[in-house]
Amino acid sequence: MKTPFLLLFRLAALALPFALPSSASPESTAESGWISLFNGKDLDGWTVKVAKHPVGENFADTFRVEDGVIKVAYDKYGKFDEQFAHLYSNLAYSRYILRLEYRFTGTAVADSPSWSKLNSGVMIHSQSPLSMRLDQLWPAAMEVQFLAEGTTAGRQTCNACTPGTNLVRGGKLTTDHIVEAVGSLSPLNEWVSVEVEVHGNDLVIHRVNGVEVLRYEHPQLDPRDPDAKRLLALGAPLQLSSGHIALQAESQPVWFRNIRIKLLEP
Repeated sequence: MKTPFLLLFRLAALALPFALPSSASPESTAESGWISLFNGKDLDGWTVKVAKHPVGENFADTFRVEDGVIKVAYDKYGKFDEQFAHLYSNLAYSRYILRLEYRFTGTAVADSPSWSKLNSGVMIHSQSPLSMRLDQLWPAAMEVQFLAEGTTAGRQTCNACTPGTNLVRGGKLTTDHIVEAVGSLSPLNEWVSVEVEVHGNDLVIHRVNGVEVLRYEHPQLDPRDPDAKRLLALGAPLQLSSGHIALQAESQPVWFRNIRIKLLEP
């Protein structure tokens, strides 16, 4: 018997701790409305999923916390071997503004694909890590793509990528894997501020250093994609109106800090 998607989501909820990080930033006040998703000390409130490894196994200490920063590191890897990884918020969100800063550093793992170098991102409306196959490389989600100068993956940061998904732009369904933003790329070792404004299934806006670079509507699962097709068979809705937030590790060392969320009214 197929497990209904909502039951799967509830099981995921029971299996993952739903408490918010124990140490919120001073900005986490009722007046400001901002909540810190990262306590600056550890990965409390987040769950790791590395391709080819079980949920919760932080293989080779890929995600680590140092000096109040979440760092993606590969010094304990031998080969990359398509071990793409994501760090998921334990809670799912629907309507919110997400703010964070990222910084590329170091050198990508030698055997990683050329396009994955100087490439990372944050996933929104993502499937739960508990619903992923063991060897699944990326979740079905909308990706806000992070790129730096020297990348071969694009000409500007904060494009939209669509693993297992599609979106609507200008009233037309877009099935391209990459929907380009406007803007430019920043150099290695420079902090970049990103804001993602999400209104459920209605509207998503990407901003870089306070400037809007892309907007689109109606994020949705792609029935042509095997992983999305599996979710749809389990009862997931075609239109994506909520999901987890996930930080990407795609073979390039990258740092994340000041990860905050403000919930929006329905």
